[in-house]
Amino acid sequence: QVQLVESGGGLVQPGGSLRLSCRFSGRSFNDYKMGWYRQAPGKHREWVASITADRLTNYGDSVKGRFTISRDNAKGTVSLQMSSLQSEDTAVYYCNRITGEHLPVYSWGQGTQVTVSS
Repeated sequence: QVQLVESGGGLVQPGGSLRLSCRFSGRSFNDYKMGWYRQAPGKHREWVASITADRLTNYGDSVKGRFTISRDNAKGTVSLQMSSLQSEDTAVYYCNRITGEHLPVYSWGQGTQVTVSS
């Protein structure tokens, strides 16, 4: 049973930075494309960023140039460094294994809340 545990969220002022982390408990992490998603209040969950097993990265247009996804295969973690945060980035952030372009594979974890506010 794969578990996804996100952490690192919090309250940050506009323009600030946060680093999210996701721990993947399961086998074959090194072989998987992983990604981050987010769900803002009243909105559908959306894909944010992804990283392949070969560390190729891709980003949604709204976060391109501000967010950086990375992975540590030895630790089984995937991280999201977020900079120049805006109020529009306020959401619960989730990680997941990705199949295809952006499709999540597993049941969602609890997520981590990011609130951008002055």
